[in-house]
Amino acid sequence: MFVELCFVTFFSFTTLFLMRKVAKRIGLVDVPCERKVHQGSIPLAGGISVCVSVSYFLLNRADSFPNLAVLSVSLILLTALGALDDKYDLSVKVRIAFQACIAAAMIYFTQYQIFSLGNLFGFGEIELGAIGTIMTIVAVIAAINAFNMVDGIDGLLGGLSIVTFASLALLGVVYGDRLTTAISLIFVFAIIPYVLMNLGLLGRERKVFMGDAGSMMIGFAVVWLLLSVSQTAGSASESVRPITAIWLIAIPLMDMTAIMIRRIRRGDSPFKPDREHLHHIFQKLGFTSIQTLAVIVTISAILALIGIGGELLNIPEYVMFYAFVLLFIGYHQVLSKISAVSLFINNTFGTQLNVENVKA
Repeated sequence: MFVELCFVTFFSFTTLFLMRKVAKRIGLVDVPCERKVHQGSIPLAGGISVCVSVSYFLLNRADSFPNLAVLSVSLILLTALGALDDKYDLSVKVRIAFQACIAAAMIYFTQYQIFSLGNLFGFGEIELGAIGTIMTIVAVIAAINAFNMVDGIDGLLGGLSIVTFASLALLGVVYGDRLTTAISLIFVFAIIPYVLMNLGLLGRERKVFMGDAGSMMIGFAVVWLLLSVSQTAGSASESVRPITAIWLIAIPLMDMTAIMIRRIRRGDSPFKPDREHLHHIFQKLGFTSIQTLAVIVTISAILALIGIGGELLNIPEYVMFYAFVLLFIGYHQVLSKISAVSLFINNTFGTQLNVENVKA
C-alpha cells in the first residue's frame, strides 16, 4: 500500500504540472476581483488533477468493488460541472439540480443513503424510512457546498479535506474496513501535491487553485465515505455512528450553516457570496493567511479527534449530539458578536486584534 500511495503522490504531481498548462491555455484561471485578493491569474487545475489521480486508482479496483466505478463516474461528472462553473459561472439552480441528480444516482446504484440518525436525543434510534432518500440528497448537496464555501484562502480546502480523509482512514483501520482506509489515503496523498503548490512552496509561479471543480468533487467524496461507513448495513464499519460523521466535518458544516443563517437574516440569498466566512473574519482581525490556515485546520483536527474519541470510547450518541449543538450555538454567537468578543480578548489578554475591521 505504501508503494501505491507514493505512486499516487507522483501521479498527482505529474497531472498538476500538466493540467496547469492546459488550464492556462484554455483560460481556466482565477482572476482577482472584489472577493478574490490574490495576485495574477491562477490556473484552476487542482481539482481536475486530484480527480484524474483518484479516479485512475479507483477504476483499477472497480472489478473487485463495483461501487467504485459509480464513485469515479460521479467524481468525474462533478469535476466537469465545477470546471464549467469556474469558466462560465453557472447559476446556483443549475449547480444544485446537477448535484441532486448525482446524489439520486448514488442512491439508486449503490443504495447508500441515510437510513438512521442513531440515538440522537436519548430516546431511542431514529429510523428515517421513506424520507431517508430526501434527507440523503439534502445531505449530499450540503456537504458539497460546505467544502466549496471553505475554499477561500490558500491551503484551507486541502488542509480541512486531509483532516477529514485522515480521520476516515483511522476509523477504517480501527474497524477493519480496508476499502475505506485505502480510498481515504488515496485522497490524502493525491491532495498533498496540490497543497504544496497551492501554498507556493514549490515556487509562486507554480501556484494553482482547486476551483469549484475540486471543492465539489471533494465534498461529494467525503459524504460518500461518511455514508458508506455509517449507513451501509452489514459493512465491516457498521459500528461507526452517524453522529461521528458530523464531528469529522465540523468546521465546514458550522461555517456554512452559520453564514447562511446570517445571510437569510439580512434578507440575502443563502448562496450569495461575501467575505464573512470564518477565514475572512480571522484575516480581518489581523491574522495572516498562514496563521489563519494553521488555526482553523488545528481546530478542525481537534474536533475530528473529539468525534473519533467519542466513537471509540462509546460515549452515548445523544451526549455527542448535544455537545455539538452547544458547540455550534457558541460558534454562531461568537461570530455574530465578534467585535465585542475581540474587544474583550484585547482588554483581558493584552492582544491587538483589529476590532475596527469586524465591526458591523
